[in-house]
Amino acid sequence: MAQKQSILGRIGQLTRANINSLLDKAEDPEKMLDQMVRDYTSSIAEAETAVAQTIGNLRLAEADHAEDVAAVKEWGAKALAASQKADALRSAGQASEADRFDALAKVALSKQISFESEAKAAAPQIAAQNETVEKLKTGLIGMKAKLGELQTKRDQLVARSKTAEAQAKVQDAVKSIDILDPTSELSRFEEKVRRNEAQVAGQAELASSSLDSQFEELEAASAMTEVEARLAELKGIGSGQPAAVETPE
Repeated sequence: MAQKQSILGRIGQLTRANINSLLDKAEDPEKMLDQMVRDYTSSIAEAETAVAQTIGNLRLAEADHAEDVAAVKEWGAKALAASQKADALRSAGQASEADRFDALAKVALSKQISFESEAKAAAPQIAAQNETVEKLKTGLIGMKAKLGELQTKRDQLVARSKTAEAQAKVQDAVKSIDILDPTSELSRFEEKVRRNEAQVAGQAELASSSLDSQFEELEAASAMTEVEARLAELKGIGSGQPAAVETPE
């Protein structure tokens, strides 16, 4: 009986377990679920063995009770037969033989009473055992349902954990891209190219300006030569020498 109560208590505790509450308190829910699945599986196997033994004992008790009930009928029949034989012998004047069969009838009745007592005492125990067995069966069904719930939650949790892990990696990658944005490197390179281009353009502009100034100097020199020539011409006129007149072609 103590074993039955222990089994019932354990089954009741396991079937009443609030999985969500346990998960909320767990540091590593996935490991806890794995352990709970193992514990439930082991407990179910132990409970099934204990329930099977309980059912076996119940069936033996029922068989014994059936034998007691059959023995009650059998000894009742024997008592009746012995009593009837005694009555017949007494009617025939065989009192001593009649007394012997009456004595046999009493022995049979005594046996009948003994088996009746055993059957009567066993009946409530068998009824209680039947009730216990039904509770154990119901408890086992509840435990298996809890095990299925655990396994489902475990699979869901693992899937969600892997998804979250993958998302975390993606987020980390996005952050690293934000921090080390390759376009910023391109922008810096582009700015460097632009500066180089500007420098080359400046140098070209400078070179062009220098060349222009040289031509301007040359033109200025030519202009001065023309001025000198005309001055010399004017001076020639003043000295009485005819000035050379440029004839246009």
